Amino acid sequence: MEEILRTNDPVTLSFAQALLSAEEIDSFVLDVHMSVLEGSIGILPRRMMVAREKAFQARAILTDNGIEPSRR
Repeated sequence: MEEILRTNDPVTLSFAQALLSAEEIDSFVLDVHMSVLEGSIGILPRRMMVAREKAFQARAILTDNGIEPSRR
């Protein structure tokens, strides 16, 4: 798995997941339940992961749709 996006904006994460899902790229969001530890104020970013072989394509899709992906 490779990180392609790190953000604390739930709308951006949802949009990114929808974009990748439409292209049949499976994604997994890490750190979703960290809000319990931070007190639900949204300061800790969540990470979106995809399979390493799909990372290049996923980054291109995000970039084409105005989302700045994480770089290694």
